[in-house]
Amino acid sequence: MHRFALLLLPFCVPFFALAATPTFTKDVAPILQKNCQTCHRPGEAAPFSLLTYEQTRPWAAAIKEAVLTKKMPPWFADPHYGNFSNGNTLTESEVETLVAWVNAKAPMGDPRNMPAPVQWTEGWAIGKPDLILELPSVYDVPASGVIEYQHVIVPTGFTEDKWVQAAEVRPTDRAVVHHIIAFVREPNSRWFQGQKPGVFFVAPPVNKEEVPDTSALPSDFLVGYAPGQPAEILRPGQAKLIKAGSDIIFQVHYTPNGKPVHDRTRLGIVFAKAPPAKRVLTLSASNGTFKIPPGDPNYRVDASFQVGTQVELSGLHPHMHGRGKDFQYRLVYPTGETQTILSVPHFNWHWQNWYTLDQPIVLPKGTIIECSAHFDNSPNNPDNQDPKKEVLWGDQSWDEMMVGFFNLVFDAKTPVKDLFPAKKNLADIASR
Repeated sequence: MHRFALLLLPFCVPFFALAATPTFTKDVAPILQKNCQTCHRPGEAAPFSLLTYEQTRPWAAAIKEAVLTKKMPPWFADPHYGNFSNGNTLTESEVETLVAWVNAKAPMGDPRNMPAPVQWTEGWAIGKPDLILELPSVYDVPASGVIEYQHVIVPTGFTEDKWVQAAEVRPTDRAVVHHIIAFVREPNSRWFQGQKPGVFFVAPPVNKEEVPDTSALPSDFLVGYAPGQPAEILRPGQAKLIKAGSDIIFQVHYTPNGKPVHDRTRLGIVFAKAPPAKRVLTLSASNGTFKIPPGDPNYRVDASFQVGTQVELSGLHPHMHGRGKDFQYRLVYPTGETQTILSVPHFNWHWQNWYTLDQPIVLPKGTIIECSAHFDNSPNNPDNQDPKKEVLWGDQSWDEMMVGFFNLVFDAKTPVKDLFPAKKNLADIASR
């Protein structure tokens, strides 16, 4: 009997190996549903869909390379710092499954093992909006050329204050849009005072030697769009405020890609069911005075923001352009204690992640949010359009920015001016 079993062993090994081979329907599809299909489906940011075997099979080799190099899913936070509720990473087991499937020539498997399709809310990540605001007219994006930031003022018509639980801004064609920001302009704001609503316009030029003080915007940052940037979906009991009589100002950065396109961006809003206990505000630490020397591979820029009252910190969003190399957020408490809460060692400007903290961090009055970034202006950076150029702050992709956005959560009855140190209590935010 023992000898007979040994004779059978060479025949049994291939059988067991074959039984262990991952298949698309049983093993791969659940991984794609969990980690990839949010973007890899029609109308979303990814360039192709991964909903079916027929759609996925041609990309098998690319999938293997992407997961082994950790290019996909796109998540750039150093796991040694911070815990994030939206962290999108594959487990080692999931990576091994995908690689084994590709190495086995990507078999489909038994169709009966295919999981039920995910029921996505097509068109909106926030579900069905309570209100949709769109550009008042179509913007014709040309096939080529450079387009300055376009702005449009859209009155809300609100006759009472509105609390926003979720918001999402979506372009018609993502391929020609670098980013969109929907700002809330309150009735007493002087920002773009005199500009006619419903008409595209370019903002007046600013002196690049001046610091763009995005920590004291004459508006509220409601929600933004960029590849990789998710919709703003706030926790229960939290909301952003749109006061009665406010306008929405759309800022759109169009980037022609070789063919003319018509865009009519839309903003979807879901209102809170009741006035919230806590208000959320998006602010930032920024530095616009930098001058990155030609060829410098590791130029450092720092920025900071000090909170004027106790608040909670709930999310982080580093922003740079093509020379951006790395980005770090630190907290410096009034006690002197320092804590690193986010490190992005390999910043990727093609995919602009928000990092939502698993649990909000309490910031006592006087806490400083510090941001540090490095820029690679050397010839070794493939995204560097001109390493011989000194680089300053600017709107276009060949310029640079250094902004550390963050979401602060605070008692809904607290005046916004209290969030800023005394020197930041400027006139344009005093009544907010």
